[in-house]
Amino acid sequence: MRSAVLSLAASVFLVTALSAQQQVLKLTATSVNVAEPGNAVRIDIARWSTNPERDQLLAALTPPAPAPPPPPPAPTSEVTAPPADAAAGAARGGRGGARGAQGARGGTRGGGGRGGGNAAPALDPIATLTAAISKAPTIGYIWTNEVAGYGIKYAWRAPATDGGERIILATNRRIGANALSWSPVGGTPTAYEFTVVEIRLPRGGSGEAKASLNASIAIDNQAKTIALENYATAPPLLARVSHR
Repeated sequence: MRSAVLSLAASVFLVTALSAQQQVLKLTATSVNVAEPGNAVRIDIARWSTNPERDQLLAALTPPAPAPPPPPPAPTSEVTAPPADAAAGAARGGRGGARGAQGARGGTRGGGGRGGGNAAPALDPIATLTAAISKAPTIGYIWTNEVAGYGIKYAWRAPATDGGERIILATNRRIGANALSWSPVGGTPTAYEFTVVEIRLPRGGSGEAKASLNASIAIDNQAKTIALENYATAPPLLARVSHR
């Protein structure tokens, strides 16, 4: 009980501290393509992510390099025939040698089985990214019709070719995971535990936002940021996105 109270107090303190800062971006929007559309959304960003913070997420999502192939086996030396007296001795001890060989084969089988089970599991880039987002500092909030807001762990912005803005946000929780009203309609739902939101704001007007609730994520190598893999074909999550 005491830990829960302390956790709530810490959350309230963090929200108050962020609210007291000068916000670099304030947006409003309306939910669409969800079970209960029309919910008002507010986005408050206290600052943009730094390049090192961005690079940590990019490194987490980058799959590890494949392991190098094992070296070829060493060539075996040519076996020469033993002398006659050595062959006779080997014949007399053949029965004991056979028993020793059987024991050696048994040891090889047991050792091989144990060794094969020690292979390290392959790293999952999505799991690594999930952990990296959770560890990032909170630099803003997305407020929906739910009780608690979603902490923004990554915020990136760049000018668009049409004179508008392209904004990408990431939260450490899946938006609407505990609210049926936010269940996405359209597209194929993903299993991400975080949420990446990509906003396109035209110059002098309202825009839209799409999210990883039903769109895959990838690295945009040209922009050097995480982003939605197929923004053009993903269904919007937010409409009438505008500055306030």
